[in-house]
Amino acid sequence: MPVPRPEGPAPPCRAAAADATRVCRAAPRQPGPPTTPERSPPGDQGADAPGGARSGGGRGHGWGRASRARADADRPWLRAGLAVFAEEVRGLGPVLDVGCGPGAITAHLAGLGVDVSGVDLSPRMVEHARRLHPGLRFAVASATELDLEAGSLGGILGWWSLFNLPRDVLPEVLASFARALVPGGHALIGTHVGEGDLPRTEAYGGVPVTWTTHLWQPEHLGDLIVAAGLEPTAQLQLAPGGPSGRAQVLISARRPPEAVPGR
Repeated sequence: MPVPRPEGPAPPCRAAAADATRVCRAAPRQPGPPTTPERSPPGDQGADAPGGARSGGGRGHGWGRASRARADADRPWLRAGLAVFAEEVRGLGPVLDVGCGPGAITAHLAGLGVDVSGVDLSPRMVEHARRLHPGLRFAVASATELDLEAGSLGGILGWWSLFNLPRDVLPEVLASFARALVPGGHALIGTHVGEGDLPRTEAYGGVPVTWTTHLWQPEHLGDLIVAAGLEPTAQLQLAPGGPSGRAQVLISARRPPEAVPGR
């Protein structure tokens, strides 16, 4: 799919009738620029987020002081991860934020000088992203059917937006990321650490949802990234804490540079 343009209709994307990434998301309350690079998982408003709900929050937060303090402690590490990613991809080509939600992370990267756009399966989330960040580019698209051109991106981001993909689907999505990157381009993937799968039927406020949070061990996720054709370059692990009580991992990887003839 082409990178989203700032005006006009979203580029056509094939929509899966029962896509694994289709979930309910609630609108953020505050339209201002993001102050922290946090993204709640779809519809959860914080329960599965790495260090709390996104800025602006949602309904039904029941955090105690310890959870709030841990969320605050995680933020500098997450900002640092995004800052390094921005430094690595700046100038390599367009960057795509896959599962962008209301666009907070997309806007954060844009503020770091990255040529970034966002896609999300939810048309409602894309509407919110366009309203909150009118100068940026957003489109409706599924992570499983992006149909990206080979070598078309300098970077690609899956910021706690891929954990509900089935285990047999994630490898192909990661492979599509690798194919879309230019040589030397970078991917940044964040997800929840653990064993097993956690079915969800209710989000905060009693909102009915249907999805499964698939927990990953960093080593296993790293193996999938390597199998997709990427080279892991760094890994940030956050200890259990925050609203979810689970550990988190952020993995940076790059597409290997093309070999120079004669070397």
